[in-house]
Amino acid sequence: MPKEAIPDPHNLALRTFVNDELRQEGTTADLIFSIPFLIAYLSDFMTLQPGDMIATGTPKGLSDVVPGDEVVVEVEGVGRLVNRIVSEETAK
Repeated sequence: MPKEAIPDPHNLALRTFVNDELRQEGTTADLIFSIPFLIAYLSDFMTLQPGDMIATGTPKGLSDVVPGDEVVVEVEGVGRLVNRIVSEETAK
């Protein structure tokens, strides 16, 4: 996504849903490190590709998950990342 598509990346809503239930909510303004800093830092030791999502931790509050849960992380104006939790045995 070109940076011009997001006028203010420093104030985007961040939401985490578990099985369609909102569990966490914050904004990119809550991040400890700025988005430009994170991109520059990661670019020092890895190549970022278009479409990469950088996970930096969680906004306020933790949320337990169990195998079978669907976790959706949503960034306002950017998109959603959907993951299904599997047990270690299932993953093998």
